[in-house]
Amino acid sequence: MDREGMMVRSIYYGRIGSAATERLLERFGQEGSFLLRDSETVQGAYCLCVRKTPYVHTYRLVHSTDGWCLQEDSGERLQKFTSLGTLIESYRRGVASNVSVPPLTDPLDKTQLQHSSFGQEFTYMETCSSSVY
Repeated sequence: MDREGMMVRSIYYGRIGSAATERLLERFGQEGSFLLRDSETVQGAYCLCVRKTPYVHTYRLVHSTDGWCLQEDSGERLQKFTSLGTLIESYRRGVASNVSVPPLTDPLDKTQLQHSSFGQEFTYMETCSSSVY
């Protein structure tokens, strides 16, 4: 995560679960709000979570030797990107191919949430760095 840009680091919430992610996006987000978290089931992968009412849609992002990609439920890996930032920006601009991701319009910046008064349920947000695989 250290090698990623400021935008990616600002939306990376570390090891929060899917239920906490949904509560965060429902309470502090709006249509198109998104964040990045660690995958609960695949070590080294991340989840891009996007609010599109009435749901929070989750997309697994995996890394291989030739870059980052979004992984379909079928396990199929799609277009490769050199960094998480490039991948997210491509889906934000709608130029990434092969999958229908809801519009990514509003990054849910964790630094802004840390300064607001929200419940104890959201106090654990991992801020330590982790190495890139």
